[in-house]
Amino acid sequence: MSMFSTGILVLTSPLHTLPLRIAPVLSSAAQLVERTLYVHIHPGLNLGKEGQARPVYIPPVVDLPKLITRLYNNAADICGHLDVRVLLTNVRAQSPAISNSPFPTPQSLSHSPDVVLTDFPLLDTSQTHQVTQCLQKYTGRCYVCSPSLSSVLLHPQLVNLQEGNVDRKEPEETVEPVKTYNDVVVGGTFDRLHGAHRTLLNISCLLADRRFLIGVCDQAMLKKKVLKELIEPYSVRVEKLQEFLQDVKPALKVEIVPLDDPFGVSVVDPLLECIVVSEETRKGGEAVNKKRIENGLPALVLHEIQLLKDAHHSEIEEEKISSSSFRTRLLGTLLTQPKAASHLPLLPYVIGLTGGSGSGKSSIAKRLEAMGAVKIDCDKLGHEVYHPGTAAYHRVLEEFGSDILNEDKTINRRELGKKVFGNQERLKALTNIVWPEIALLVKTRIQQAREEGKQVCVLDAAVLLEAGWNDMVHEVWVTVIPEGEAVSRITERDGVSTEDALRRLHSQWSNSKQVQYANVALTTLWEQEVTQKQVLKAWNLLQKRIQQRRGGQSMPV
Repeated sequence: MSMFSTGILVLTSPLHTLPLRIAPVLSSAAQLVERTLYVHIHPGLNLGKEGQARPVYIPPVVDLPKLITRLYNNAADICGHLDVRVLLTNVRAQSPAISNSPFPTPQSLSHSPDVVLTDFPLLDTSQTHQVTQCLQKYTGRCYVCSPSLSSVLLHPQLVNLQEGNVDRKEPEETVEPVKTYNDVVVGGTFDRLHGAHRTLLNISCLLADRRFLIGVCDQAMLKKKVLKELIEPYSVRVEKLQEFLQDVKPALKVEIVPLDDPFGVSVVDPLLECIVVSEETRKGGEAVNKKRIENGLPALVLHEIQLLKDAHHSEIEEEKISSSSFRTRLLGTLLTQPKAASHLPLLPYVIGLTGGSGSGKSSIAKRLEAMGAVKIDCDKLGHEVYHPGTAAYHRVLEEFGSDILNEDKTINRRELGKKVFGNQERLKALTNIVWPEIALLVKTRIQQAREEGKQVCVLDAAVLLEAGWNDMVHEVWVTVIPEGEAVSRITERDGVSTEDALRRLHSQWSNSKQVQYANVALTTLWEQEVTQKQVLKAWNLLQKRIQQRRGGQSMPV
């Protein structure tokens, strides 16, 4: 069966039975949908009788948060590639003041569904057409869908998938209502929304009747995060939150504010009633309440949700689903597509490898060399351009004087360094002489590699980006490590003080700035075996990209 970009899954089974049935439902849906899967919950919906298939409000009972948690947990295990969103527009305690229908007009979603799926049990196959037609009409009353909306009954597939669960006893139904609040608050980084984020957000939306306040960590709160350079910009994280919440519960008033300290507005907003926490962040919630009481405000109700286990975590990742684990998995993969480089020959494919002092850049270059790349060491080429008789040698003497020469007429780089240290204008005069000469040597080495039939060159260059040499490479790879680790390595390796190490690092481009140009990011922060796995992953993915380019493009002359 053909794949659909966006689907909407209508769950009709009794609410208390769904947690045990949701895994095969998601597995079946994942075979048909490739990008976004919306989930609409309507227990007891009878699609066999069109007159009864109308959207109604579903009361928020305690079984619902359990289902939401299980659903996102299963989705992370079974269909991690899907953007799953549980919709709550039709979930609300009914009252005389509320309209009979949760959808006076169909709700627009961020991604228009082109297929609707359901777990509705079809007992008589002769009713297939009637049920699919009814399903389409029902979905059309609820949401704006593609005009060519298809419908699929998953039940025949579910029968086979559920055979192993025949003897499992289903839990008893619970009708106890969930306690809701006018104003609910949460805080977090919300980097690359994953199942744990979605669980937190969905349950918070369920608890909030009027307003949902979200504090999103800004720069000051990211300093100690693992691989903080790979965290999405604040504006991107906010935009994704807004889109997700607009789909989930559009009637809810959502306020998103930057979080510059652990408390934010949660300790000063008098209208807040509830803060949603996990076992891990409960102490933070308690600290918020302590501050609120100090500020003369009532304590918030702490609603605790469970952490989601990450079935796919590695030895360096957390057992729970977390953004840091997702960022770790980005290492070695393509972060952004390489820019068109039609001015470069297709082969050899040139990787520009850069990173701050102490980042382990050169050790990664050696690993790539061992895998078959030709390593071009720009630091060594930098020494070559100072050799007597070269063009750079004569221009440096003209610019800085002959008092920088040793007795054997070679340039004393230490003396030269004294003349440019702390003087940006003099430093620029030097780099204007030296960097173009190094670039010429690099191009010569690449040409030699091409003549020898080499497939890949790795350009090991600390100043790759500052010098503008990224126009000589097909991809930019950046190595990053935390500043504290870099300082420790520099002081141990070079025997310099902490202050000198920091001065050196601060004279270079920051990790974050370099990552903005990166196609691939790597780190040497952990054990060598972990670094080797990263580099091997990056190398294998690179080989696939090269093969794809060779299959789709002719080599430039």
